Amino acid sequence: MKVILPVAGFGRRMRPHTWSKPKPLLNIAGKPLLGHVLDRLLPLDIDEIVFVTGWLGDDIEAYVEANYDFKTHYVEQKELKGQAHAVYLAKEHLQGPSLIIFVDTIWEADLTSMMDRDVDGIIYIKEVEDPRRFGIVLEKDGLVTRYVEKPETCEHHKATVGMYYVRDSADLVSAIEYVLDNDIRVKGEYYIANALNVMIERGARFVSSPISVWEDCGKPETVLHSNRYLLDSGCATSGKYPGSVIVPPVHIAKGATVENAVVGPYVTLCSGVTVRNSVIRDSIVEADATLENVVLDRSLIGERALLRGSAQQANVGDDVVVDAQERHY
Repeated sequence: MKVILPVAGFGRRMRPHTWSKPKPLLNIAGKPLLGHVLDRLLPLDIDEIVFVTGWLGDDIEAYVEANYDFKTHYVEQKELKGQAHAVYLAKEHLQGPSLIIFVDTIWEADLTSMMDRDVDGIIYIKEVEDPRRFGIVLEKDGLVTRYVEKPETCEHHKATVGMYYVRDSADLVSAIEYVLDNDIRVKGEYYIANALNVMIERGARFVSSPISVWEDCGKPETVLHSNRYLLDSGCATSGKYPGSVIVPPVHIAKGATVENAVVGPYVTLCSGVTVRNSVIRDSIVEADATLENVVLDRSLIGERALLRGSAQQANVGDDVVVDAQERHY
């Protein structure tokens, strides 16, 4: 089985952090988002993972090759024309069954038996109260009859989570070619939904399959929510820091320094972080950042950033200096 991971987006909603790193490498609970996704693929019998890269794609390749032993291939999406276009760029590597995952979420699902099901494809879903930001599936007699991208109403609640299994990749490639040739777009982009609808119209039997956990990682507030979920679910770790109070769950990496501080709950401190004379909760602090004399809540702090003063909530990127004591920003 092949796995296709489109990771070419700019991650605009996660700026300023994605000015200097691709969104899949943002750290959540001690590991890049992409690492959490790849860890969930380890139990599967995977022949190859194809990464469709773009913005800062070399950083993604370097991380994967340094940390995983999957057979990999990298394809560049030079123009961001949408999901279906990204998958189509991997067509030379698409043979037999394929699993397509958009790396915007953290999920929990048993994928080990998907190839045993007598269907042409599986669309993984999670019921949500308001599906209008996502896509939804319509069903009849146990089969998907239509995949609707970004519905205008909340009538249907089975939201697609950005994960799809296709038994015959050649059928998917043919359907995407039809979408591209006929310029079928949604808000200017070629969506995978349209390609799967073409397959269904041609007779492919798709079913939906619910997953137990779906954590969106597209915005700062949802990244922090995902951090809380992962820290509650086994990613918490901490040492002893005399003179400080650690309120679990937290992830404090080896090499972090904590002095005269209160840290937690729901805090991730990456390697090389220094926290002094501060109170930090519900925040992610990337590698080598320094926090001194701050009270921080619901914050995202980039690599090598320096915060000194009384900030309550912050969202700063890599190498930013916010020094209230010096009145220098």
